[in-house]
Amino acid sequence: MAERVLVVGSGGREHALAWKLAQSPHVKHVFVAPGNAGTADNGKISNSAVPVSDHAAVAQFCRDQDIRLVVVGPEVPLAAGIVDDLTAAGIKCFGPTAKAAQLESSKSFTKAFLDRHEIPTARWKSFTDPKAACAFINSATFPALVVKASGLAAGKGVIVASSKEEACRAVTDIMQDKSFGTAGETVVVEELLEGEEISCLCFSDGVTVAPMPPAQDHKRLMDGDEGPNTGGMGAYSPAPQISKDLLQKIRETVLQKTVDGMRKEGVPYVGVLYAGLMLTKDGPKVLEFNCRFGDPECQVILPLLRSDLYEVMQAVLSRKLASSMPAWREDSAAVTVVMASQGYPGTYPKGLEITGLTKARQLGLEVFHAGTALRDGRVLTSGGRVLTVTAIREDLPAALQAANLGVAAIHFQGAIFRRDIGHRAIAFLRQSRGLTYKNSGVDIEAGNTLVQKIKPFAAATSRSGCNAELGGFAGLFDLKAAGYRDPILVSGTDGVGTKLKIAQECQKHDTIGQDLVALCVNELLAQGAEPLFFLDYFACGRLDVDVAQGVIAGIADACKKAGCALLGGETAEMPGMYPPGEYDLAGFAVGAVERGQMLPQLDRITEGDVVIGVASSGVHSNGFSLVRKIVEKSSLDFSSRVGVAGDQTLGELLLTPTKLYSKSLLPVLRSGHVKAFAHITGGGLLENIPRVLPGSLGVVLDALTWKIPEIFCWLHKEGNLSEEEMARTFNCGLGAVLVVQKEMAQQVLGDIQGHETAWSVGRVVSLQKGSDSVKVLNLHRALQANRSLCVQSHIQGKIQAGKMKVAVLISGTGTNLEALINSTKKDTSYAQIVLVISNKPGVEGLRKAERAGIPTRVSISFCNSHHWLGLQQEGADECYGVTHGLVGSLGFSFLVCLLKANNLSSAFAGKILNIHPSLLPSFKGAHAHKLVLQAGVRVTGCTVHFVAVSTPAALRAAGKIYWK
Repeated sequence: MAERVLVVGSGGREHALAWKLAQSPHVKHVFVAPGNAGTADNGKISNSAVPVSDHAAVAQFCRDQDIRLVVVGPEVPLAAGIVDDLTAAGIKCFGPTAKAAQLESSKSFTKAFLDRHEIPTARWKSFTDPKAACAFINSATFPALVVKASGLAAGKGVIVASSKEEACRAVTDIMQDKSFGTAGETVVVEELLEGEEISCLCFSDGVTVAPMPPAQDHKRLMDGDEGPNTGGMGAYSPAPQISKDLLQKIRETVLQKTVDGMRKEGVPYVGVLYAGLMLTKDGPKVLEFNCRFGDPECQVILPLLRSDLYEVMQAVLSRKLASSMPAWREDSAAVTVVMASQGYPGTYPKGLEITGLTKARQLGLEVFHAGTALRDGRVLTSGGRVLTVTAIREDLPAALQAANLGVAAIHFQGAIFRRDIGHRAIAFLRQSRGLTYKNSGVDIEAGNTLVQKIKPFAAATSRSGCNAELGGFAGLFDLKAAGYRDPILVSGTDGVGTKLKIAQECQKHDTIGQDLVALCVNELLAQGAEPLFFLDYFACGRLDVDVAQGVIAGIADACKKAGCALLGGETAEMPGMYPPGEYDLAGFAVGAVERGQMLPQLDRITEGDVVIGVASSGVHSNGFSLVRKIVEKSSLDFSSRVGVAGDQTLGELLLTPTKLYSKSLLPVLRSGHVKAFAHITGGGLLENIPRVLPGSLGVVLDALTWKIPEIFCWLHKEGNLSEEEMARTFNCGLGAVLVVQKEMAQQVLGDIQGHETAWSVGRVVSLQKGSDSVKVLNLHRALQANRSLCVQSHIQGKIQAGKMKVAVLISGTGTNLEALINSTKKDTSYAQIVLVISNKPGVEGLRKAERAGIPTRVSISFCNSHHWLGLQQEGADECYGVTHGLVGSLGFSFLVCLLKANNLSSAFAGKILNIHPSLLPSFKGAHAHKLVLQAGVRVTGCTVHFVAVSTPAALRAAGKIYWK
């Protein structure tokens, strides 16, 4: 349903806000108080005479007009606490509280805050005594030439002096002559910074920041940045001086740190945060903060917003900005030119008629009113800054040209405006600049930093034959020093595959390096070779030193475990090849084996030989494209808690690194009793074992002879995989197999079991023509045997202490059940579903519950009191712990019927919720989602009823809407 909105303020900023809000289909009408000629009876926009300084009157106006959102434009009402007062009155208000607005209303507070949170800013000191301020200006070790009134001064309380004498005069003007009134009771004296001044604004919900395109304001009155300082004579956006990398740096080191700091100090910052920055040679530094949209920055930035401003503001207020980040026009530039009255920023005339507004709009421009008024149907000047003309074009030069044409079309006596808005940016774009490697996205310094950080890891892998020193063009290895007489060199190379995607999604990078090393090193073992040295390849779009360091530290640790040296590697930063946050890994291992000890020994393998299986640590690194697809379709995600104690996530379980077998199995392989060794990687059991067998022989394995980890049982069930798919894709619990002579099998098995879990799992058989090389018997039975265990413990987790234990009642498909399951699996949920009850057997809702490992019951009649009494007598509460409440996903008639079951009503009085999967009463019935889509509505959600009983046959249900 469309709503009414109130915008507080009277300038061009407020006209722009009202203009953008009125474009939303969620907005029925926008009131502006007090507004101007541009917001007077303009379509969905009209003015209001409510006195905005009287917060009680504003609250009453909102109640009278059914206004659901107030948007505050200027800084003065924010500092006066309008957000606090309206919120206390139950009215949503967009903007920071008075305490949070101190970032603008008190420059001394802001400077101290910046220092506390190590946010870069100019050196400074605040004073309440003018003599002390002047003494500091004359004695400071830096050019203390910027003097600011600490309080609000309508954007004019900053004096940038050219000398110490001028700075002292500014102190006198502010503190003794009261040129800015009470705003100058405290002054801040700052270091004069040199560089380009830029405005970076963002939305903030108190946790997340969403940066807007950077802009640059023009404070001086006349072209060429000449004349007195003003509130702003124009702006442009985006500012090309700020690259994407620099904007990201500003986001992290200024905007996010500011929001984080305010939250840590108990004052969450919600609204628009405006950082005025100086781009110095030492990086961006904060000049000041504004706690609202700037003027004229608002008029130049909002036209670039693709998203619905109303939706963005609602996301901010509901603390859901992270999932509703605003989108911006990336193929356009905007220029805003201010038209001011003659005499501004001093005294100026009022009541001059303005003409040409229609002609400017016909040129495809937006004209936002500021100091204007309507009288007898005529638009008249009523302020210093009268209008802002905004043009959106493909680039800055074209936008400036269009804006200037619009300004030329508008007339009022003595109009003042600049013709060179954006001149610095246009010069920046046109100047011939030599490109650097860093400009193109490759940061050599970051790469050098990484090398220095990982050198100790590599050095720790040193072994005989190699000193493992990084930094040279190539690595050397001395085979003689390693003790080899007649060696054969063996090499292997591999990558980790899409297991990397899980590591990156879980932000867990410390174990993936072992997967890489193990894949390569275990291949060397298949030839009987000892791993000697390893080289890695790390590729990314943008080098994150901390992430890369974590990955390579894991590689080095795995090399130590494998007994090989990390001899070298390559870090490739390739902008455009990989999305942000993603990287790829490959590895290369070299080993050696004495000529007479090479494997496999095909001529020795005969029918009847025994196959010994060595346990895997989990899924290892094969089949993860299928694993990810299964998780995607399941009720779990990578953050779901699993494990008997719930101390591990599903992502962490799947990231259990591939086992390294070199140190534990190499002595056995060199004993002469092993005829072949195969590690199980891509291709699973079916395709890896034949690689070490003669063409005339195969193997028969019995899956009941080894322990299959529960993760494979879950993958089998959740993915509805066939036996062949399981055996072809996964190792199913066997990380490696060895072929040994039957008479030596027990001895070899015993030697292995001293270091690894291992079993006798099969035998070598003659291969009949056309038959499979590998047969896995009883795999389905083995997976089924472990399934009950897996569902109750390792994958699904036990009932978690401290969570509310609830049952869900469904009347069929359980339309809402999957969303409830997904929600309660998250750590942030206060509830856990411990039982699902359906009134129909075999329905999809029951299958959803079973797939999630939740016990189910079928009750043919929900309305049978005796049934519920019997359920309690059967110990359902004791068994499942349903003590906190019931959630119904039922039709209304079922719900009424339920409440006639007095035992149920009394047992769960005040603990029953019912859910309907749409916004009632708009969309009713079992096919609510379909009706919503057919209606083409843009906002939907669900309706939750709290169920209470007043008489045995009566029902009260109060609905609350949760929007999505």
